Amino acid sequence: MAVTEEQVREALKQVIDPELGFDIVNLGLVYNIYIDGGTVWVDMTLTSPACMIGPLLTEQAKAAVEALEGVEKAEVRIVWEPRWTEDMMSEELKLMRRYGMFG
Repeated sequence: MAVTEEQVREALKQVIDPELGFDIVNLGLVYNIYIDGGTVWVDMTLTSPACMIGPLLTEQAKAAVEALEGVEKAEVRIVWEPRWTEDMMSEELKLMRRYGMFG
């Protein structure tokens, strides 16, 4: 059975940005997911080009996707366009930010 984009997004919610304490999907860091059979490509970004945890997040994202049934290989690519802003966060995180519940 082929993996779906929704399954990949759910798996990526396991990857937590240790600086902010929230997952990379709800932070809006995952831009694109491409699936071709058993291979999955993920385009994601970081909150800042100076982010020191990029390699850690990339490896965790790759491992989370490759753990899915039907995935033979995952490739995670860091992209910088469009540049990440807080507007890309989920509505839930935007509300939490507005009420001072993080950052």
